Amino acid sequence: MTTNTAPGSEPADLVWRTSSYTGGGGGNCVETALLPIGGMAVRDSKHPQDHVLRFDRREWEAFRRAVCGEHL
Repeated sequence: MTTNTAPGSEPADLVWRTSSYTGGGGGNCVETALLPIGGMAVRDSKHPQDHVLRFDRREWEAFRRAVCGEHL
């Protein structure tokens, strides 16, 4: 995982997606956005102005496989 990104330092054109499980009200979820160079940005939906975590493609795929129970 790359270092945390300071608030406001991400490209303004990122399209943030929230889990359908939040019910549209923010809730206790994270939001993700595809980064222009690949990989994903992740932030807290309750505090979207705070720090953003950035994962390169390899890191994000490893995380996704682990969460989804997929084997290599």
